[in-house]
Amino acid sequence: MSTLTALSLRKNGKQWHTPRGAFRPTSNLTSYASRISAQKSAAATKSKEREMKADKEEERQRRIQGIKDRRAAKEEKERYEKMAERMHRKRVERVRRREKRNKLLKS
Repeated sequence: MSTLTALSLRKNGKQWHTPRGAFRPTSNLTSYASRISAQKSAAATKSKEREMKADKEEERQRRIQGIKDRRAAKEEKERYEKMAERMHRKRVERVRRREKRNKLLKS
């Protein structure tokens, strides 16, 4: 409170607020060149961020696809094992080869 009394008390009674200076709208203006350079650096940062996000998403999709491929292979293996319980081994191999041919023809 001693520093405020040295400056004098404010008339409106708001001594807890810090005293403000005069309003000068031109004091904080930046030059066009500095604004352009700031925009360029921001654009470069954004493009780098986009690139990093794309790389991260690509890695994520690659991992997800690997998991899906492994699950599909596991399901197919289980299906052929179940088939082998009911049928002869050579017949299961024949069915497997036929399905593989059909799959290649479809794609």
